[in-house]
Amino acid sequence: MTSIPLTAESRTHAAPATPSTPSTPSTPLIVLLAASAGLGAASLYYSQPILAPLAADLHASTGGIGAVPMLTQLGYAAGILLLTPLGDRFDRRRVILTKFVLLIATLLMSGFAPGFAPFLVASALLGLTATLAQDVVPMAAALSPAEHRGRIVGQVMTGLLLGILLSRVMSGVIADVLGWRWVYALAALALTVAGLASWRWLPASPPVMRTTYGALLRSLGGLWRAWPTLRRAAIAQALLAVAFSAFWSTLAVMLHERFGLGSAVSGAFGLAGAAGALAAPLAGRIADQRGPGVVTRLGALLVTLSFAAMSVTAWLDRSAAIVVLVVLAIVFDFGVQAALVAHQTIVYSLDPAARSRLNALLFTGMFIGMATGAALGSLLLSHWGWLGVTGLATVASAAALVVRLGADE
Repeated sequence: MTSIPLTAESRTHAAPATPSTPSTPSTPLIVLLAASAGLGAASLYYSQPILAPLAADLHASTGGIGAVPMLTQLGYAAGILLLTPLGDRFDRRRVILTKFVLLIATLLMSGFAPGFAPFLVASALLGLTATLAQDVVPMAAALSPAEHRGRIVGQVMTGLLLGILLSRVMSGVIADVLGWRWVYALAALALTVAGLASWRWLPASPPVMRTTYGALLRSLGGLWRAWPTLRRAAIAQALLAVAFSAFWSTLAVMLHERFGLGSAVSGAFGLAGAAGALAAPLAGRIADQRGPGVVTRLGALLVTLSFAAMSVTAWLDRSAAIVVLVVLAIVFDFGVQAALVAHQTIVYSLDPAARSRLNALLFTGMFIGMATGAALGSLLLSHWGWLGVTGLATVASAAALVVRLGADE
């Protein structure tokens, strides 16, 4: 399949793609890349289990506190769209080190925020700079020889996934023991260590193109218009992200208000998510055998059924409700991650020369869905309770299933 050109300007200034074959990165370097990706992605989720103490300390309403995860996800979507293409234009080492510094600064800004309004500003900037993770994974691919690229990128993605999943657990525990401000302070410290190690050992990664930044951004619109398959994948994953984010952005507040449970318990739900998401590699094998389209439909169906069943927890007692929530969190997390793996497989097959930009468009749609789910979930929780949240998640995931049922890939 032919590649879609950037623009006439970019063709004129594109550098010839004649990089030397890289040697296999050392195990310590792979671990460093995995840890960097995990710590960067984790920054997006620290706030979710601690929304209740955040609201109390910063004097925010139940509805207003939902703006925290919403702005973080919107910032991340903007960062993927506007900043991720820089890796094609500049040395990725410089881009990564710059984002380390900026992310550390925004974490400290969050931890020392004197009020709710400054914390909201810091939350948006946190999302913008947490796109560090989206630069580390392409860096791993660039440093790997073709015969080992899949394995090495998979190892780095495992670090990213574990960072996302364990961030909620660590955030809840630290907030309960030391207070919520220490969550951000200790995260900044961990990133400082990883950043210094990256400064010392991360090799240079010269850019493969000399096109302008504007040309890179303009090409995104052409890719979006050219590929209906891309649009379907982005829309379906965005709808699943609405459901996913509505749950995780309101869970801590619901557990606190209904059951009097603290941040540690809501953070521990991240382990349930880990059980589901770590099973997602099964989706890759099914996609190889049956096709990724089947996996997207199966994933959307699992998410829809999980949230429909979750509605019954509004009438269950405390112990039964928590057990049902844990089991269904495992199932719907598996469904969301399986659909994402399959959607990436579909999108990456469209144009090998544009994979970074195709990935940026897919994830931009996904995190717009995340931000929408956070905002609507908090609004519905304050007005309609937990039934409002599960109703939103059920409708959104059912809409994703409809989109995938209408696809032929």
